Amino acid sequence: MARSIPEKKYPQHDFIGGLARREAGDFTTDKRVLLLIGMAIVVGSGGALAAWVLVSLISLVTNIVWFGHVSIVPPSLADAPRSAWMVVAPVIGGLVIGLMARFGSEKIRGHGIPEAIEAILIGGSRMSPKVALLKPLSSAISIGTGGPFGAEGPIIMTGGAIGSLFAQFFHMSAAERKTLLVAGAAAGMTAIFGSPIAAVMLAVELLLFEWKPRSFIPVAVAAAVSVCWRPFLFGSGPLFPTHFQVSLPWWEILLCVVMGIASGLQSGLLTTLLYRIEDAFESLPIHWMWWPALGGVVIGLGGLVEPRALGVGYDIIADLLSGNIVAKAVVLILVVKTVIWLVALSSGTSGGVLAPLLILGGALGWLMGIVFPGEPGFWALLGMAAMMGGTMRAPLTGTFFAFEITGDGSTLVPLLVATVAAYAVTVLLLRRSILTEKIARRGQHITREYGIDPFELTRARDIMISDVDTLPASMTVADAREFFAGPRETHRYYPVTYEDGTLAGFVTRGDALLWQNDTELSDQSLGDRISDASIPVGHPEDTVGFIADLMISTDAGRIPVVDPQTRKLVGLIARKDLLRLRSSLRTTELDRRAFLRSPAKAAG
Repeated sequence: MARSIPEKKYPQHDFIGGLARREAGDFTTDKRVLLLIGMAIVVGSGGALAAWVLVSLISLVTNIVWFGHVSIVPPSLADAPRSAWMVVAPVIGGLVIGLMARFGSEKIRGHGIPEAIEAILIGGSRMSPKVALLKPLSSAISIGTGGPFGAEGPIIMTGGAIGSLFAQFFHMSAAERKTLLVAGAAAGMTAIFGSPIAAVMLAVELLLFEWKPRSFIPVAVAAAVSVCWRPFLFGSGPLFPTHFQVSLPWWEILLCVVMGIASGLQSGLLTTLLYRIEDAFESLPIHWMWWPALGGVVIGLGGLVEPRALGVGYDIIADLLSGNIVAKAVVLILVVKTVIWLVALSSGTSGGVLAPLLILGGALGWLMGIVFPGEPGFWALLGMAAMMGGTMRAPLTGTFFAFEITGDGSTLVPLLVATVAAYAVTVLLLRRSILTEKIARRGQHITREYGIDPFELTRARDIMISDVDTLPASMTVADAREFFAGPRETHRYYPVTYEDGTLAGFVTRGDALLWQNDTELSDQSLGDRISDASIPVGHPEDTVGFIADLMISTDAGRIPVVDPQTRKLVGLIARKDLLRLRSSLRTTELDRRAFLRSPAKAAG
């Protein structure tokens, strides 16, 4: 007669604290996402307001520095007078930023996105109030005194800081803080450019390092909330409303590929030059605090050549798209903007990369559009999207961004073709992007490839050892001591089963050593000795991910697998079995073979 098993031997204890599920579904998201949605509404509003504050600060500083009056109306530096002040102003701005970075926070240096990525991957998505305050201020000073940057990098950092700080007032996990950090970043970008789809895509392709409803939905909500605020803060409609009569025949799609390849090569060249110039700054025998001032000298000299190359340059983007510009001006802007942007960004000052990339890519596209069919402005748009998507390794972001800032849906297919072509070029040419190279130089390696976790696809039954060596529950402790001390080769771990095959527990070689000098235990059976132990067990239908989490939470090197109905032992999973599964994943990547052959080869 089968022995009945006391319920205490199989307590309904959650050994893993809810970290994995026995009943696997399509997604891991639970009702807590509703809380994140509510918080994303607040963060989205904060990100939109922060974007308005940043843009207003940039305009205020620009008007004071270059035109001597107080106003938050965005000016054009094309009207800035050429004088010695054009060199002095960027140097003073660089000195102020160097002092703010040294005595305030070094995290304000750079263009913001790598710092946001580091906070997400390394810092537990915790950002300080100091960064939230100093980053927009330093960026406003940098751009307002002539820095050739955009506002998107700083607002991503600032909006992210708002989301992170808000999350830190509550009991939240690092993953949930990350969601709100990225929600704030997406809201800020949406408010400035009116591009909610591109902002969400940027979050997915660059910041979240996952695509889960738990993070995707709150980020999308924050972007949508920011769109609602935008008419009150910046006005409605696309930032650069444009419409092109696009009806490309199939062969002109190949020209879009050519445009993308050219932009990809341009992106690779700029990325390489940027970090070589940064290496040159690193070799200088002076403190990094002074580097932005040296970069300011180059900015000022470039401004004397072409004042429009200074500042954000949205007016240049508008002219490139509308065709209201001549070839000589485009060449001059392309050369001057490239030089001052590379030197300024390498010097460690504060500012974003998106607007300069749009101008540089757009200028190249406009020049190619002179010989390509159609309007040069159309090819400028393709160059902007391709440069953004290739440089940031975010092709969908580049595609949707170009569509949203113009409102021209007829360009979507050419945009996608050009952007993906640029993306392919930069992925093949460079190991890292302009964003991740900075992180790698700080000693951190990241990967931006998403994939399905094989642990979540595989069941315990697929990797468990079915033929398990066991010890009977009726064996005495004395016999167990002799068994482990005997000449035969033994495992370190043995499941203990009753006569009917149900699991009683497990015994290890370490247990036998502890019992060695305790003669009072000699006549006890193993079943009686281990009957009070709580046993972490798996079931054949459990995912391997669940088993791995069970191992981690219980610090167990092996997990017995039992039938959920009868409690009979059916298998055993050890850590080496998990490694074998990892090895099978490598096989799917590296094992190349042809399963179909041509009739001629088959006959041979």
